[in-house]
Amino acid sequence: MSGRLASKTALVVGAAGEGNMGQVIARRFAAEGARVAVAGRNRAVLDRLAAEIGGVAVDCDFSDRASIFAMVDATCAALGGIDIAVNATGWGLLKPFLETTDADFDRMYALQLRGPFQFVQALIPVMEKTGGSIVQISSATATIMFHDHAAYMATKAGTDHMLRTVANEFGHLGIRVNSISPGVTETPMTAEAAAVPGLMDAFVKGYPLGRYGTSDDIAAGCVWLASDECFMTGETMQVNGGLILRGNPTKAAIEASVAAAMSAQE
Repeated sequence: MSGRLASKTALVVGAAGEGNMGQVIARRFAAEGARVAVAGRNRAVLDRLAAEIGGVAVDCDFSDRASIFAMVDATCAALGGIDIAVNATGWGLLKPFLETTDADFDRMYALQLRGPFQFVQALIPVMEKTGGSIVQISSATATIMFHDHAAYMATKAGTDHMLRTVANEFGHLGIRVNSISPGVTETPMTAEAAAVPGLMDAFVKGYPLGRYGTSDDIAAGCVWLASDECFMTGETMQVNGGLILRGNPTKAAIEASVAAAMSAQE
């Protein structure tokens, strides 16, 4: 590691899942020299991660405005400020459009649009005197289609556009605001899907670079966006192996790939 984030303070939200993307980002930030606060809803997991990386753990319910603001205040109290903030929270609902309920959409909206909106509202007053970098983990599906994913895709796309507005309005304060868009990424969330014969093979065909992503790929992008080397704001960094050049497989293509793999095993 090059120490590109030495002397920086960072907050990573969504780091309470064992081995998830938020944890990988937090570890990479710490390895690059940052002092890191990790936040989420599972305090026991966060405490272990904070002890491992020499950081601090902060409670947060990202669907609650008061909890978001309290998290930012607690981080500032512990670290003396926030130079870098990453939101890696999310909910991967896979449900047909006509079957998506109001409760489904309300939860998705709270976590993936309203929560990020309120998070940035809490961060701007903290960063307005010294500048900083805000990074949102978005999704390639904010740009390209995937079946039975409408609520997820809509909120990711809405958040991307909200962040462009913030980048435009607060850039003069030295605040950079960007998104990273992964495609399918090797995380605990995709482990169950990866165990289905043929399923991930259907996705790999859409990647010009020949593989789907890892959390390390995303963490590397976050380091650059967080570093002083970055002269970019209001953009979406497509860290997805070129997926948006082709697109996700159709539902029929996925079913055919799984059926072929199952047949080959018989």
